[in-house]
Amino acid sequence: MRANDAYAELERRFRRLNSLEEASAVLGWDQQTMMPPGGARARAEQLATIRVLAHGMIIDPALGDLIPAAGAQSGLDDWQRANLREIERIWRHSTALTPDLVERMSHACSVCEMAWREARPKSDFVQVLPHLQLVLDLTREAAQAKSAVFGCSLYDALLDQYEPGSHAKRVDVLFDDLAAFLPGLIGDALEHQARGPKMLPLAGPFPVEQQRQLGLELMKVAGFDFEHGRLDVSLHPFSGGTPEDVRITTRYREDDFMPALMGVMHETGHALYELGLPRDWVQQPVGKARGMAMHESQSLLVEMQACRSMAFLAFAAPLLRKAFGGEGPAWQADNLYRHYTHVERGFIRVDADEATYPAHVILRYRLERALIGGDLKLADLPGAWNEGMRTLVGVAPDNDREGCLQDIHWYDGAFGYFPTYTMGAIAAAQIFEAAQKADRNVLSGIGQGDFRPLLAWLRANIHGRASLMGGTDEILMVATGRPLDVATYKRHLQTRYLS
Repeated sequence: MRANDAYAELERRFRRLNSLEEASAVLGWDQQTMMPPGGARARAEQLATIRVLAHGMIIDPALGDLIPAAGAQSGLDDWQRANLREIERIWRHSTALTPDLVERMSHACSVCEMAWREARPKSDFVQVLPHLQLVLDLTREAAQAKSAVFGCSLYDALLDQYEPGSHAKRVDVLFDDLAAFLPGLIGDALEHQARGPKMLPLAGPFPVEQQRQLGLELMKVAGFDFEHGRLDVSLHPFSGGTPEDVRITTRYREDDFMPALMGVMHETGHALYELGLPRDWVQQPVGKARGMAMHESQSLLVEMQACRSMAFLAFAAPLLRKAFGGEGPAWQADNLYRHYTHVERGFIRVDADEATYPAHVILRYRLERALIGGDLKLADLPGAWNEGMRTLVGVAPDNDREGCLQDIHWYDGAFGYFPTYTMGAIAAAQIFEAAQKADRNVLSGIGQGDFRPLLAWLRANIHGRASLMGGTDEILMVATGRPLDVATYKRHLQTRYLS
């Protein structure tokens, strides 16, 4: 092979790798939405096989030789150079692990996830404990291998998989600031709420089909392309699939339509990011989303910044009344706004209000760091969880279903993911503020059910840049004028909940 063909060969190999990863993503979506329980063993084998094949493609010694050869080529443009950077990062992560470890981790995560699905409704942590212990042991083994390659801590090696270039020390600074700020904010918000107009109840039940149709309508309003995606139901809401076939899910309750509807809009934010990635690069690493903090910023921007605003609820109120036959003062926009900005000390992260949500994330971050570092035994997790909830949120659950069994992440092997939720919330506040400053039609458009000004700004400044830049801070510097900064987020919370 001629030296000047090295980069082209890397692109060819990663196009094939991308196809395997997309097949795995669709199989994973099916596993969580439609697969019958009896398919679990076969699906675990299928996913493990794909992951081992993909891993083998990356660790092929010939691919490792191509990276420096491509780096020596002249004439590569900015996107190609950035793609080469991302290829090398993936290669370093992958070559740190043996194929045997990849296969064992895949099997263990698939088995543990299915065990979690059985244990969670029964609030039986003991049932899933041995499966989770194996996942944790294998995750620590992988972290040790990667930390040796990257010269970092075990936790940083895991965090880098989800948020490239980030470090626990940086997260600690952000989260310690928030942990000191949140108790006062939550207390003040509860007092402010008690002094304000009473929140009028919304009478149900709210049939699932009406909720689904309303969700589909608002997804379309936000700009979701149903030619390239769909909405389904799962035990835990998520966004998956591929950039050209985005699958999002929610879960419904007939006594309360708000969690499902905001869940739909949250996942729609993820989907809009995927759908807005540059099509010319979508099969290459540089064409992927720039880390999960940026991904969560897009979901939280749509759900929290836009769809819980008074402007949006004034637009949505007639649609809600029509969907559920609501009438009277309870169904006016101001009362709906009180519902959607209601602060309450609750147990469930995905149902948490905007003011208490960061405390849920900080708890999980601190617990998973302790688990990875060996400072917390897995058998002690329920007790540590409950104590952390009392300290950070002010309440503790009576059972593990509402405690350490509520999230899928650890049971699926996703250690290092949780901090990106609140890092994303911080980024969302910065991005939404910058978008409004750049185009005064952003908020007024949302108030009229027109997300096009916001979406156009996001396409140009966030979505279309994909992973062209090295990290979240670089994207934020260009889009907002500063790196990740908790001040804007704190100001947003104070404005919304104390004024």
